[in-house]
Amino acid sequence: MGKYSDKNVVITGGSSGMGLAVAELLVRGGARVVITGRSQAKLDAARERLGENAVAVRADVASLSDLDMLADLVKSDFGSVEALFVNAGISPLTPLGSTTEEMYDELFAINVKGAFFSVQKLAPLLSANAGVVLTTSVANVIGLPDTSVYAAGKAALRSMARTFSRELLPRGIRVNAISPGPIDSGILETMGLSREAADAFRAERTGSNPMKRYGTVEEFATAAAFLAFDATYTTGIELAVDGGETQL
Repeated sequence: MGKYSDKNVVITGGSSGMGLAVAELLVRGGARVVITGRSQAKLDAARERLGENAVAVRADVASLSDLDMLADLVKSDFGSVEALFVNAGISPLTPLGSTTEEMYDELFAINVKGAFFSVQKLAPLLSANAGVVLTTSVANVIGLPDTSVYAAGKAALRSMARTFSRELLPRGIRVNAISPGPIDSGILETMGLSREAADAFRAERTGSNPMKRYGTVEEFATAAAFLAFDATYTTGIELAVDGGETQL
């Protein structure tokens, strides 16, 4: 039996990058995992990669009807859940001078509203002593240019980790946040940067990082799984997985 045998897990935003790495780690350990995403092609590829212990569900966390559908499916297939990873999010650049209302609203709808209602809809299915992990970002504590809307959303999640902890603790449920720094997750390629700008951004982040490198998605996954399953006397914290960027 694996470390996570008989554990049921939901990962929003689990079809690629860091979320998929968490799913892979847990499936290897014997868990049954539901992953969500908006791209059917990515979901199909992830499901093929993860194998029979994974269920891939096309769902937009900004849509409450999609979240209701997800909760119904999880209740029907799993009954209860031992861990919830709230990882779905987008990270477009949002310069102060050019960010539109539509960009602002979309980012908050997915990153903040989506996270809040993901927890609300799935909380009734969480078992006693379950773990919830919200993905934040180092952007919520350091001033990265052109990320103000994204950073504000991640700061909101940091606050939610604390308040959700208080509300769910009577049921023995722990809620924590995980704050990744520069991680090789493929997200840089989705930010609309030119190759030259992306290379410059990567070089700058690497140069300013105490460890002088990007982290791997596997390193993120190990830390996220620790918060969900092993950190049994820990709730309300934000664990930095950032090479020391926000600590040193």
